[in-house]
Amino acid sequence: MATPTKSRPFTQAWICVKTIEFSVTSLSVKTIDRAKPLLFLAGLYPLIRWVVLGYQNALTANPVEFLTRSSGTWTLVCLLVTLSISPLRQWLKQPALLRWRRMCGLFAFFYATLHALSWAWWDQSFELIPMLSDVWKRPFILVGVAAFLTMSLLAITSTHGWMRRLGRHWQQLHRLIYLIGVLAILHYWWHKEGKNDFDTVLIYAAVLAVLLAWRVRRAWLKHASQSRHAA
Repeated sequence: MATPTKSRPFTQAWICVKTIEFSVTSLSVKTIDRAKPLLFLAGLYPLIRWVVLGYQNALTANPVEFLTRSSGTWTLVCLLVTLSISPLRQWLKQPALLRWRRMCGLFAFFYATLHALSWAWWDQSFELIPMLSDVWKRPFILVGVAAFLTMSLLAITSTHGWMRRLGRHWQQLHRLIYLIGVLAILHYWWHKEGKNDFDTVLIYAAVLAVLLAWRVRRAWLKHASQSRHAA
C-alpha cells in the first residue's frame, strides 16, 4: 500500500533525522580529536573580532565599555556551551564529545580572565584598596569576583595530573561549575537591574535552567534506578 502524500514530508524528515543521528553517532574518538582545531578557532572568534574592530577603529564610541561587556557575554556563552556537552553527548549517543568539554571550559575561563582584567585595569588601575572597596559596595561585583575565583580553581585543577591527585574528589570539585553558572547569571542580572533591561539575561537564565534541570532529572532517575535494584 502506498504511503499517503501528506505523510511523505514527515517520513522524509524522520529519515533525515535518523541519517544525521547515525552519522553523528558513528563518529570516532579520532574524528572528535581532529575537529578540536576547528573548535579552538571558534573559541578564538571573539578575540579575533575585537582585534579586527580595533584595527578598523570600530569598537564603538566607548571601547572600554564594549570590551568589558563583550568579554563578559562571551564568558557566559562559553560556560553554557561547556554545560551543554553532557546533554549533547547523551542525546547524540556520542561519548567522545566529552573530549571537547575541557577546551570549552578553558575558553570560558580565558574570557572571564579578560573580563576581570578589564575591571581591575581600566576601572581600578590595579589599586588594591579601591578594588576591595568596589567589591564591598557593589554586590554584582562581589558575585562576579566569587564566580571568577571559583572558575580559576577549576581551571587550575583541569589537568590530568590534578585528576589523578584528587581521584574521586575531582568530579565533586568540578560540580562547582553549576554554582558558577548561577553566580554568572546573578552577576549579569544585577548589572542590568539599573537599566531595567532583563530580556537578554532571561534568555541566558532559561538556557541555564534547562541544562541544570536535565542534570537534576538524570540524577533523580539514577537514584530511582538504584533504589529499585536495592529493593
